[in-house]
Amino acid sequence: MTAPNELRLLPWTGPDGKPCYLSTDYQGGYVSRLADNIEAVQLGSGAELLEQASETLNDRDAALDELRHLAKELTGALRDILRIATSRGHLLAVSDPREPAY
Repeated sequence: MTAPNELRLLPWTGPDGKPCYLSTDYQGGYVSRLADNIEAVQLGSGAELLEQASETLNDRDAALDELRHLAKELTGALRDILRIATSRGHLLAVSDPREPAY
């Protein structure tokens, strides 16, 4: 079993918005792979949203409702990406730098 400081923050929340963590010594397990896939989708969505935001902000005729929707979507994407960065940063901090990361 992993030590408490080696828990992986997962890219989803539990009931009441509380963070979910994974405790395992095996990084190739089902939940680890699922989390990796969800993180990849979230990062891809964030990149697409950033491109859309650039286009919308360059449109001087963009409606206020469109800008509000964009701000809401950007807020959600930023929340997801910060969770991923926190999780990956923590994984890097507890990993042995001599071992390759997979």
